[in-house]
Amino acid sequence: MTGEPLRKQPASPQLLAQLDALLVQGEPPLTLMANMASLLYWSLPDINWIGFYLLDDDQLYLGPFHGKPACSVLPLGKGVCGTVALNRRLLNVPDVGSFPGHISCDDASQSELVLPLQYGSKFWGVLDVDSPVPERFDKVTQDFFEQAAAMLAPRLGIGPLFSA
Repeated sequence: MTGEPLRKQPASPQLLAQLDALLVQGEPPLTLMANMASLLYWSLPDINWIGFYLLDDDQLYLGPFHGKPACSVLPLGKGVCGTVALNRRLLNVPDVGSFPGHISCDDASQSELVLPLQYGSKFWGVLDVDSPVPERFDKVTQDFFEQAAAMLAPRLGIGPLFSA
């Protein structure tokens, strides 16, 4: 991958190919999520946090991530992640300061992209990506993350992510 930000180049087939090779079917879900967060965090410019929030009952719990320590529990319908989890629709927030009820886990974050994660009809969490750059996530970058998330979901064999 070149040093040019992903938002200024087409979605990286090379990075998607690396992710495809890394996501080995049958490995534990948390392992797959941890490796995906790590690869994308270290491969993409202008990202200060990337990770998963996992649904259990009516709350999102912090899952595998890269970046500074983060909020541990997010209620459904609150903040960007909770809103995505409630509505099950992607949100691309160019300026987090303008998002009503934004929950700030890192004051450096200026823009945020959150994708709902589901496999079939089972919704199981969100992929949250933060940037210290306003308007970081353009349509090309959004499409890239949608492809990455779509690659992960079928390999998880989603069953319970938490102990019963």
